[in-house]
Amino acid sequence: MSDNELGLFLRIRREAVPPAQVGLPAGARRRTPGLRRSELATLAGVSVEYITRLEQGRDRHPSSAVLAALSDALGMTSTERVYLHRLAKAESPGFTCNGSMQPTRAVRPAVLAILNQLEPAPAAVINRASEIVACTAGYRRLLGPIGLFDDGEPANFARYIFTDPRAREAHPDWEHTADKVVANLKVGPFRSDPVVSALVDELTLTAGPEFSGRLSRISGLPEASRVDRLIHPEVGLLRLAFESLELSADDDQRLIVQLPADDATAEALDRLIGRNPGSLRAVAG
Repeated sequence: MSDNELGLFLRIRREAVPPAQVGLPAGARRRTPGLRRSELATLAGVSVEYITRLEQGRDRHPSSAVLAALSDALGMTSTERVYLHRLAKAESPGFTCNGSMQPTRAVRPAVLAILNQLEPAPAAVINRASEIVACTAGYRRLLGPIGLFDDGEPANFARYIFTDPRAREAHPDWEHTADKVVANLKVGPFRSDPVVSALVDELTLTAGPEFSGRLSRISGLPEASRVDRLIHPEVGLLRLAFESLELSADDDQRLIVQLPADDATAEALDRLIGRNPGSLRAVAG
């Protein structure tokens, strides 16, 4: 299990950048699918040795200037740049952010009002411990029949995905879904957060390598939007456009919404939720 999240993220991003993207020839013999360390070092204006130390965790305190140079060289998005700086800050002694606080289960009235306005769309509020702390009736109607809420309230999505056999049946792209669950758990303080750390230890024991292997190779930067496939026992295959919206830092929660990605899914959701035809319109997917 990696305790070097900064180095892991830099390596993942380096290997994801095609040489052609930065004006370099691909070459016939490349052991890495993306940039070599030497190429990144040249682009960022640092030494190869320093890149190696960062990726191996032997140097965990790069300056802001170095982080900016690496971000530019790797063509990072704004979200990735912020995440990189947070990882570097998290290596500082005494940095805990919200790591000593219990995850928030109370949902503000304004957020509950938003959920109410989103009906009949499947939508939920989830905290950093992967607990579903509030949801629309449409979300419960969508995910209840596949077992998400069977172990009591609040349901824990990470525990469900990794320990309930029905999750693999319902999610034909289970491997990708499991990757994103781990990425979400690694957002923020991660191991310095006692609540998340306890859940990670639990899943390491109960789910084994399927979970622990992902901890060592996946960074904590999940997708904010994507299209998921779900096999529902009542209406069959659904294609759902997934959106994740971060609430305020004080909330320590995010709002997730799942909308039909095609007309067939929109019609199936209308039947499932029991609303008038056309109440859920397909979005581009």
